[in-house]
Amino acid sequence: MAAIDDGQRNLGRSVLAVLAGMLSVIALSLLTDEVFHIANVYPPWGEPMWSPHLNALALSYRLVYDTFGAYLAARLAPRRPMKHAMIVGIVGFLLSGLGVAGTMMMAQKPGPLWYPVAIWITALPCAWLGGLWYRASARGRV
Repeated sequence: MAAIDDGQRNLGRSVLAVLAGMLSVIALSLLTDEVFHIANVYPPWGEPMWSPHLNALALSYRLVYDTFGAYLAARLAPRRPMKHAMIVGIVGFLLSGLGVAGTMMMAQKPGPLWYPVAIWITALPCAWLGGLWYRASARGRV
């Protein structure tokens, strides 16, 4: 009976670790977006953002947040931290792939197509880096 309880507890902790990683990426991205909109760095919500510089800015902090989200999932994982980091990356890859498809089908584009494509193709490398970051920090290297 104890093995079943341990397995269920580990499954619950695994789910929470992955959710924490994903929610941190979403929350940090939206919060940063909102700050830039309020500061008039970004155009108002709902207006397209075509500036390559502004899209590069958004991409830069999303790469950091994606990596952090994977790190957090690995840090909170009960076992197999890299697996948890990569699950965050796989979910991000799938969701951002849907974002690319959705953007391609929109009549009025919200900005350049390269931006959602960049988010899509960097999801897995960022997750891998987050997992490596955790592995290095767990060994006392970071």
